[in-house]
Amino acid sequence: MALSAENQQPPVIVVMGVSGVGKTTVARLLADRLGLPYAEADDFHPAANIAKMSAGVPLDDQDREPWLRALGTWLGDRSRDGSGGVVTCSALKRRYRDVLRAGCPDAFFVHLSGSHDLVGDRLAHRTGHFMPPSLLDSQYATLEPLQADEQGTVLDVGADPETLVDRAVSALPR
Repeated sequence: MALSAENQQPPVIVVMGVSGVGKTTVARLLADRLGLPYAEADDFHPAANIAKMSAGVPLDDQDREPWLRALGTWLGDRSRDGSGGVVTCSALKRRYRDVLRAGCPDAFFVHLSGSHDLVGDRLAHRTGHFMPPSLLDSQYATLEPLQADEQGTVLDVGADPETLVDRAVSALPR
């Protein structure tokens, strides 16, 4: 992606949404397309969080706080060093996104959104991930969509990943 004269800084992007919407797939493709570093938010979770989720217990805000701060720091570092970056993060609540923005005020959110049935079916067929399908209901109950004052876009995951990446790139601030 060629950056315009007005926007020489590579973007810092959070691909967000409930588990199973395709955050990792879209974020990796987006990072590749834009030539940006990529990070998987799951890699920032402490072992206690992974154990809790693996046992089917949703994380609470206290569990998430250090995880979100670490992600915000990663984003802020990518913004400050001018490399840009793409990270996955559920970022389900406005409060969580606020923690991320505290570390990186210029973060752009790509909210991948899909019906409960579609996402539930994807989760039921996914292997090798610690997030059990039984927690999907709690994620939808927690989800607070992007608000008008939040920099980002909402994309319907009914489209294929390449189309979602095209739409995300088109939605980035110029």
